[in-house]
Amino acid sequence: MAAKQTQISAVVSDGTKALLDRLTRQTGLKKAWVIETALNHYLHALAELPADVFVPPHVVVDRATWDRVADRIAKPPAATPAMRKLFEP
Repeated sequence: MAAKQTQISAVVSDGTKALLDRLTRQTGLKKAWVIETALNHYLHALAELPADVFVPPHVVVDRATWDRVADRIAKPPAATPAMRKLFEP
């Protein structure tokens, strides 16, 4: 007996649709299967992981914070001795 199915609808960005289209073309997977699998993974992760370790896919920051982040990326601080030790081969 097949599981009962319900159709849902969602509006997504053009970029997300393009990624989904490319994936399904390259793999031959059905879009419905990819979406259901991804949604199930996401919902299970939300249910199983502690809230403080779940990182949202998008973070919104104010202009001052973004300027500090961009500055750190452009001019990263020197590695500390502890960091050097951590990354030793």
